[in-house]
Amino acid sequence: MKTIAARILDQLGIAYELRAYEVNEDELDAVTVARKVDMPPEAVFKTLVARGDKHGVLMAMVAADQELDLKKLAPISGNKKIDLVAVKELLGLTGYIRGGVSPLGAKKKFPVFIDETVILHDQISISAGQRGLQIILAPDALQQVTEATLADISK
Repeated sequence: MKTIAARILDQLGIAYELRAYEVNEDELDAVTVARKVDMPPEAVFKTLVARGDKHGVLMAMVAADQELDLKKLAPISGNKKIDLVAVKELLGLTGYIRGGVSPLGAKKKFPVFIDETVILHDQISISAGQRGLQIILAPDALQQVTEATLADISK
């Protein structure tokens, strides 16, 4: 049941918990996942994949109950304009499918931007890299392993 993301954390000696949940194709949204893994939505961080006009593909993480603000993310990431990538591009770019995108273990190491509210929590939940499995870990551990930039990127 270990995913690439979990193996990366094992190799780095980072403490985490895996939490499985039942997957329903009609309920892939992060708020539903939060309920299923018994975490508050503000502590479950969804990973969105976007493309900037200057620096290409990046990953952005915001709380389940928030939306990514592309206008805020653009200058922070050194871009003038950013758009989310099409769902059909996710697998080819990251190796992950919608509902299972993790900032850990993607095909290529992309820059990661995490909404600054992440520091308000002792533990957060992120995708383990497959639908039906979440990783619970400390926010600072996630920031360290992804070399993420924390910023105000949600609305």
